[in-house]
Amino acid sequence: MKIVIVGAGAVGTHLSKLLSREHQDCVLIDGDEERLGTLSEYDVMTYQASPTSIQALKEAGVEHADLFVGVTPEESTNLNACILAHALGAKKTVARIDNYEYLSPEHQAFFKNLGVDSLIYPEVLAAIDITNGLKLSWVRQRWDVHDGALILLGIKLREAAEILNQPLRNLCGPDDPYHVVAIKRNGDTLIPGGMDELRVNDLVYFMTTKEYIPYIRKIVGKEHYTDVKNVIIMGGGKTAVRAALTIPNYMSVKIIEKDAQRCEKLNELLEKDEAMVIHGDGRDLGLLEEEGIRNTQAFVALTGNAETNILACLTAKKLGVRKTVAMVENLDYVSMAESLDIGTIINKKTIAASHIFQMMLDADVENLRSLMLVDAEVAEFTASEGSKVTKKPVKDLGLPFGATIGGLVRKGVGMLVNGNSQIQAGDSVMVFCHEQKLNNIEKFFKKNTIW
Repeated sequence: MKIVIVGAGAVGTHLSKLLSREHQDCVLIDGDEERLGTLSEYDVMTYQASPTSIQALKEAGVEHADLFVGVTPEESTNLNACILAHALGAKKTVARIDNYEYLSPEHQAFFKNLGVDSLIYPEVLAAIDITNGLKLSWVRQRWDVHDGALILLGIKLREAAEILNQPLRNLCGPDDPYHVVAIKRNGDTLIPGGMDELRVNDLVYFMTTKEYIPYIRKIVGKEHYTDVKNVIIMGGGKTAVRAALTIPNYMSVKIIEKDAQRCEKLNELLEKDEAMVIHGDGRDLGLLEEEGIRNTQAFVALTGNAETNILACLTAKKLGVRKTVAMVENLDYVSMAESLDIGTIINKKTIAASHIFQMMLDADVENLRSLMLVDAEVAEFTASEGSKVTKKPVKDLGLPFGATIGGLVRKGVGMLVNGNSQIQAGDSVMVFCHEQKLNNIEKFFKKNTIW
C-alpha cells in the first residue's frame, strides 16, 4: 500500500513511524529539512518540498497513492493538498483541520465533492477521551462502542480488588459479564489467556456492557471513589475549549489560563454555564486552594508542556484530587508519567494517527484505537458475508497469537464473545491485538479471502 503524508509535525512523524513498522510504502513531504531528518532511522522516504507543489506531489507518486494525508499545522494547506492529490489520482484523502464547523455531517458531501474524504480535528478527539474519562472517576480510559452497546474500561488495580491472584478462566467464564482483553504489567503488555492472573498495580482493560459497569466497579474495589462534579482545567488551549463544551452539564468547570488575552478569548468562546475562566498560573498552590482544589474531584492539565502537566497532576493528587488527566505530547514521557501513577494520559498525535491508520486497512473497519499505555490496538471490524470469521466458532478460527475477540454488536445489541460464539455477517466485532498484528487480523473479516 502506498501512503503519502504531507507535514512532518507531531502527527505526521508519528504516523510515518507506525507505517514504517508495518513495512508500508510511505513518503513524507515537508518544507523543513530539519524535521525530516528526525526520521532518518526509519524506513520512510522523505521529500523536502512545499506540500502544495503539484510537481512535488507528482514526483512523490501521489497518482498511485492509496491514501494521502495532510497533517501540516495549517488547515488551508492540508485541504488544498488533499484537493490536489485527489485530482492527481490519490484514492483516499484525509486532512487535519482546526475549524469545528467543518465536522458537521451536512458538510461531508461538500468536502467529498472537493476531493477530501475524511477530516480529523485532534483536539476534538482528545476532548472526547477526556470527557469519557471524567464520567467514570475510577477508570483510566473509557471507550464506548456503538453508542455504548459495548464499553471498554482501562482500570488500575489496587489491593481492594476482589479479582486478584485468580486464573482468568475462573473469573471470565461464558456467563460472566466481562472479559479481560489486555494487561499492562511492569512495562510489558499481555493479551491474556485463561491461566493468567491479575495482580496489584496491573493496568487492566475490561470489555463489558453498560448495565454491568457498576458490577465492574465493585469487583475492582473502586466503589469508594467519588463521582466527578467539580473539574479544574489548567491551560486554555483548543483542547480545553472542546473539553469544556463536551463535559456533561452536571459538572462544574473552571479553566485556569495564565495569558490574559487568551482569557478574554475564552470568555468569548464559552458561556458562563460552560466554564468559569480564571486568569492565573495553575501551578500556584495559593490560587488552587483559593479555587477550591480540595473540593475538586478532577484536575485536567492541558498546557503545551508535558513536564508542567505531569508535575501539576502530581501536585493535585497530593492536594487530594482523585482523578487527574495530563496531556503528554512527548511520547518519551508517556511511560514515565504512567510509572508516576499520574492517571489518565492524553496524547493527541496517537489518537489522530489511530483514526488515520484505520483507513489503510482493506477490511471494513469502523473504528480503531491505539491503547498507547499497553502497546496494543483495538479495532472494530465488520464481518463480511462469506468471510472466514463467519464460518467457524471463535475457538476454531486460528487467530494469531497475541490477538483476542472481546465482544460484538449485532443489530445494535452488545454481547461478549467466548470460544463457542459464532460470528455472523454484519456483526461489528471488537478485536484486541499487539501492535503490528492488525494486518494479520483483517483477512479473517474480508470477503472471498482464499485460505
